[in-house]
Amino acid sequence: MKQESTKTALIMEGGAMRGLFTCGIMDVLMEEGITFDGAAGISAGAVFGVNYKSRQIGRPLRYNTTFCKNPRYCSLKSLITTGDLYGVDFCYREIPEHLDIFDADAFAENPMEFYIGAVDIESGECVYHKCSDGGTEDSLWMRASASMPLVSRPVEINGHYYLDGGIVDSIPYHYMKEQGFSRCLVILTQPEGFRKTANKLLPLIRVVLRKYPKLVEAMETRHFRYNAQVAEVRQDEKEGKVFVLCPKESLNIGKTEKDPEELKRVYEEGRKFAIEKLPEIKAFLNEI
Repeated sequence: MKQESTKTALIMEGGAMRGLFTCGIMDVLMEEGITFDGAAGISAGAVFGVNYKSRQIGRPLRYNTTFCKNPRYCSLKSLITTGDLYGVDFCYREIPEHLDIFDADAFAENPMEFYIGAVDIESGECVYHKCSDGGTEDSLWMRASASMPLVSRPVEINGHYYLDGGIVDSIPYHYMKEQGFSRCLVILTQPEGFRKTANKLLPLIRVVLRKYPKLVEAMETRHFRYNAQVAEVRQDEKEGKVFVLCPKESLNIGKTEKDPEELKRVYEEGRKFAIEKLPEIKAFLNEI
């Protein structure tokens, strides 16, 4: 049995539609009644991960497979006409409020703390927000965390502008350690051994985002930081502080995949892996 002082956390990397792998794991954990003291998500790990706090099994898979071909959800037309590849009004208002309702009441009632990270485009630093009620401000942070540079407008929150948290803190493990969560289940969306390399679009990034030198610098060094974050997770895994779940091999899915069957495939890979690892997951979360 875990001691009272041991705080557990669920950590969710982003990765666009690779996040459906995370969703498959999340659903198995929820079906098993597994709870955490806290959770943190970045980018897709944030917008999909919030459904763990609202306890809505299957919701991210459902709305992604239902709307992935809808041009209001994600399209070049949306990017050209609004500045956002993923349509803001459709994704962050119409779907959660009308088409596949996000249960904000359940979100607010669940005592699990939930943290979202996004990058301040002026400072180039990742800023974290502790969600409260799943309302307007929390939704803005979800959107900010998942707003990919070059294909999204920065999101304004309280006078500051933010983009994708993955630019700086792709894996929010270190932050959660600092918050006192000492036993973490970390979901990565790249296979073991994966190492990030420099972004091939850096020449374009330097031109388009030249007004934000700190942001550009963060994007230039992202691969070094990401690889260091993975190394920290793996080191703590060896010491028994972390349990890592990741795909056995590359998920091979596009960032804006529009084939529902491909989305389901990645989701099912997550489910299958979680079921396979359930005994070890339960042992890890209960031992101390």
